[in-house]
Amino acid sequence: MKSKMFDLLGISAAVLCLIHCLLFPVLMIIPFGFAHDAYIDLGFLLIGAAVVYNVTRGIASKSLKIAFWSAIGLIAISVLLHLLFHVHNPLIYVGAAVLITAHLINFKNHKHGRSTPS
Repeated sequence: MKSKMFDLLGISAAVLCLIHCLLFPVLMIIPFGFAHDAYIDLGFLLIGAAVVYNVTRGIASKSLKIAFWSAIGLIAISVLLHLLFHVHNPLIYVGAAVLITAHLINFKNHKHGRSTPS
């Protein structure tokens, strides 16, 4: 049950991150006075890394663990490039998409029925 909650949290955070990343450039075109804050991306990265840590502790699939941590790595590279050099890198989109996919696969493969407490 705990894994199910982490998968749902991870899917939600990754989808919100992807929406933020895709819509923010459009909002910058409209003169509302928005400025991109890389610390929002850093917040999504930290939430994602905490969720991935908790999810990967309980899964046996090595390929799924690699997918989760590769996605976090891609997002981290993009966020660090933006924080340090003010370069927006599209790796964040790939990382978010891989993260969503890995959470969906893990959610689908995990038994979410009622079970007796251990």
